[in-house]
Amino acid sequence: MHVQIVLFDGFDPLDVIAPYEVLYAGGTASAGAVSVELVSAEGPREVVSGTGGLALRATGALDPGRAGLVLVPGASGRVGEPGDVPDHDAGDGGWQRDESIPVLLGRTLTTDLPVMLKAAMENPEVTVGAVCGGSLVLAMAGLLEGRHATTHHMGLDMLDATGVHAVNARVVDDGDLVTGAGVTSGLDLGLYLLEREVGPRIAHAVEGLFAHERRGTVWRNRGLEPARL
Repeated sequence: MHVQIVLFDGFDPLDVIAPYEVLYAGGTASAGAVSVELVSAEGPREVVSGTGGLALRATGALDPGRAGLVLVPGASGRVGEPGDVPDHDAGDGGWQRDESIPVLLGRTLTTDLPVMLKAAMENPEVTVGAVCGGSLVLAMAGLLEGRHATTHHMGLDMLDATGVHAVNARVVDDGDLVTGAGVTSGLDLGLYLLEREVGPRIAHAVEGLFAHERRGTVWRNRGLEPARL
């Protein structure tokens, strides 16, 4: 399984690094059954996150025609409306301290990323994953209508508003779409994808390596529908 983790301006570093490390370790544990790279819609470039100007380098362009997994992170920035704090330069690579997460996520819609993600979702050989606000990137691009997905609890209403069946769960498996909730869910999402795609023994080995026990039940749209509790 080849994994392409997408970088965009203002991305949240933990949304990227947590699944990257888990999946990379899975590749090591499985003798190369998993490979991981950082990509962007624009191709190789240094991409500045929304956290203190921290930058990561995309080594290639997102290729929606390549079989495997495409993983979309969320953004890191201020929670709230853009006018809540004074507008001034934070001195960290051009980002403004009042850049809100919705603004950063919305800015992805002005790039080629939505078109590329649409092509990835239409490719039967690709599974699309998202961590935290990455689900909102897909939803705002009109790619998740009628699908089941999760995101950070503060964004569940926004998912609903775009026609998504929002599920308040740590990880949601909707077939070729697998999403994680808050920022640290990237660890759980990565481990679940290893279990699903490579096997539970590899996932268990990586779980032990990082001393992290996955939280919650992975939600799937199967089985009996629960009555009101």
